[in-house]
This record gives sequence, structure tokens and C-alpha cells, in this order.
Amino acid sequence: MPKIAIVGAAHAHVEYVLDELARPDRRAWELLGISDTDPALAERYAERMGSTAFAETQALLDAGPAVVYLAGRYGERGRDALAALRAGAHVIADKPLCTSLDELDEIERAIDGTDLTLTLLLEKRGYPETIAALEVVDSGELGDIVGITSSGPHKLNASARPDWFFDPTQYGGIIGDLAVHDLDAALLFAPADTAVVHGAVAGRDHRGFARYGVATMQTQSTIVTAEVSWMTPQASDVHGEYRMRLVGTRGTAEIHWARSRVDVTTEERPTRALSLPEGRRPAQDALDSFEDGAVPPYSTTADAIAITRLALLAQRAADSGSAMRWTRTTRTAIDEESR
Repeated sequence: MPKIAIVGAAHAHVEYVLDELARPDRRAWELLGISDTDPALAERYAERMGSTAFAETQALLDAGPAVVYLAGRYGERGRDALAALRAGAHVIADKPLCTSLDELDEIERAIDGTDLTLTLLLEKRGYPETIAALEVVDSGELGDIVGITSSGPHKLNASARPDWFFDPTQYGGIIGDLAVHDLDAALLFAPADTAVVHGAVAGRDHRGFARYGVATMQTQSTIVTAEVSWMTPQASDVHGEYRMRLVGTRGTAEIHWARSRVDVTTEERPTRALSLPEGRRPAQDALDSFEDGAVPPYSTTADAIAITRLALLAQRAADSGSAMRWTRTTRTAIDEESR
């Protein structure tokens, strides 16, 4: 029976794993307990799940979980990931995995040479629209993908957000938080191992919290622009009008995640809406992989570290005004303007 612990429950994405564990086909899992900086929060979720709330994270880790899920305050996740790895546990993390490149380097050093796995819940990979669009791209129908633009607006719902969310030292930045999904999706459609990365933010309030940001990366073959914001109008019928446009040498695809639609137009065929397959739940593949011990999660350790590094570099570029070079397999961030 796999044993799992939840370290940090401050973000609503804790529900990804809680919902998965509540499924009848997940009865093989044992939830050892839940810890959080806010004891009342840990108690609330533990009571709901019939589990135990732990006041101290280390006490929970000492109980011997095989897997740890991280969904706490963003600024605490790097520390918690290191603690879990040092306790010998595999890690499933909500994004962002951490809020600084130094933390990421330390996490990578901690996992190097071990048989542990770190997986990041990049849920857009499992959306039906992404799966359908990827099938078309892989078929070659669009030709070579040369341009990708995405938009990821969200409702802020400020009154429901905790204070830590607006603290730049805990939040880390809008690009590290939101653009990570679209940068990851872009690399599914146009794989690359190196890129020059830029970033910019706007709409900062008196606390330094930015409500709008753009990340761009240029690879050898593709230009990617990812716009994100906390500025979806409150009266909108969706939380965010998430979309992505793929421009290929022989056609285009318009992905409308919020509207459950993908439109494809090519040199040979007029615009058509793709039939959408069944999607995957955000934590489904991660728990499947740890449950049977044979199938690697859809987001591997290398993927989790590489895409986190890419998003953090874009955030650093936005904060510093300097371009950064991202390389999938290295820890070193190069300031392009200083070369």
C-alpha cells in the first residue's frame, strides 16, 4: 500500500491529490497525514479525509511516506521539497516547485544520484484540447511550428486570496506562477533544448504584486510568446480565456482551452474543429506511476526541473530587464546582456 503525505495545503490545488485519493480506485493508497504552516488548515483537510494533522512537517516525514505532495505557500515549497527528498520520498509538486533559481539548484543536487522521482503537475498536458492538437502537430499536418502565442488570463478574486499570495517574497512572481504552463505546452508542440528568454511585467501594486506579465523565448526554430495576467474581468463567464495559437509552415491550430475547442486550418483543408479525446485528471498519471512502480509519470524529474528553470529565468528576466539563456541540461543562467 503506497503511503502518501501532503506537505502544505495553502493553495487550492491541494484538491488535485485529495480528489484523486477519494476515488474508489485509489483505495490502495494510505494518506499518512497533512501538515501546513496554518495548523487550522491542516486540521480542516485532515478531518475531511479522515487523516491526521501534523503541527511539524518533519514529524510527518518521519512517519515514512513513500510520496509527498507539495501544495503549500509558494515561498515554502523549495524548502519542503528538499526536506521530502532528504527523507527519501518521491515528490509530486503543484506549480511552482520553488520561487528561486538557487532553490532549484539545491533541489537538483539533492535528487542527483538517487532513485527518487520529482514530478510537477503540469495539468495542461492532460487537457483534451492539448492531446488533440499534439496529435495533429505530430502528424506533420501543420508543417514545422515556427510561432506560438498564448494567453493565460485569470480572475484575481482578491478577497478570497490569502495575504501571503500578494507578498512577492512568498509568491515569487506571476511568470513563475502562471506562464510555466504555457511555456511547457509550447515545448510539447515545438521541442527545444536551448532558448533565449525575455520577460516583462506590469500593473504592480503598492506591495510589488504584478497583475500582468509576458514571457518570450526564441529557440533555433520557434518564437514563443506567453501572456499571463490576473485581469480577467469579474463578470466573465470563465475563470480565464485560456488559448494558444500554433503557426506552422503548412497550417495553424487555435486551441481554446476555456471553450473546449481546437480549430485547425491547413493548406489542403479548410478550418475544422477537432474531435476531442478523453483528458487526464491533473494528478492521475502521477499517482498511477507511483502506484504500479513501472510507468514513469508524464512529467519526469528532468521535465520538472527544466520547465521550472525556464519559468524562473523568464521571471528573473522580467525583474532585471536582462535577457537570459536557458539550456535544458544545465543549472547555469547566463545574462545575455553581460556577455
